[in-house]
Amino acid sequence: MEKITLKAVVRKDFGKSGCKHLRKIGEIPAVVYRGGKLGANVQIGKKDLWRALHTEAGGNAIISMDITGEEKHLKKTVIVQEIQLDPVSDEVVHVDFHEISLKEKLKVKVPVVAKGEAVGVKEEEGVLAQVVWEIEMECMPTAIPDEITVNVENLHIGDALHIKDVEFPQDVHVLDDPEKVIASVHLPKVEEEEEKEELSEEETEEPEVIKKGKKEEEGEAGAEAEAGQEATHEKKDK
Repeated sequence: MEKITLKAVVRKDFGKSGCKHLRKIGEIPAVVYRGGKLGANVQIGKKDLWRALHTEAGGNAIISMDITGEEKHLKKTVIVQEIQLDPVSDEVVHVDFHEISLKEKLKVKVPVVAKGEAVGVKEEEGVLAQVVWEIEMECMPTAIPDEITVNVENLHIGDALHIKDVEFPQDVHVLDDPEKVIASVHLPKVEEEEEKEELSEEETEEPEVIKKGKKEEEGEAGAEAEAGQEATHEKKDK
């Protein structure tokens, strides 16, 4: 696991206007938590933060944060807990960090990357659907994998790869359901829709035949009733 150094300054601007001012001057407001409690309000340079978040470790990078602005210089080991993005520009507007101990296990979500081309796609004209993009696990901070790579080359149409089928590092404990499907190969939706349309056409044909037969029976019954009425009138006339 890659370890990164990140400089931060104790934040004195609060509220919407304060945070807006920080973003204007290229600083991102952030908070450091420890055990669910507030540890420090800080601000971080936008470029420095971008570099820290765009490493091979991604959001699970272990960050050594140097905090200045107080009487004493603070050093905290943290990981990213939550990133808030602007809904319009998609830029980072706020970050929550979680202070950790390198001697205690962590619960983290590690990204899943599918490797290879499934035989069901290459030779059988199927479609690969990846359902799980992250797997939750528990391990020591220094043992957090950058990603979990899964091989999908042997998947045929109708096959699925489950969490239990993946080989994980020995020093991590997977917390997700082992029966959960990571990826599967299925027929293209067009073919599936055509099959459904064919079935629906077959289903609509039968009621029409039954309805038609019923009308014929009703017609015959009506004719018999009319004949009976005519015979009754003839008897009365006689």
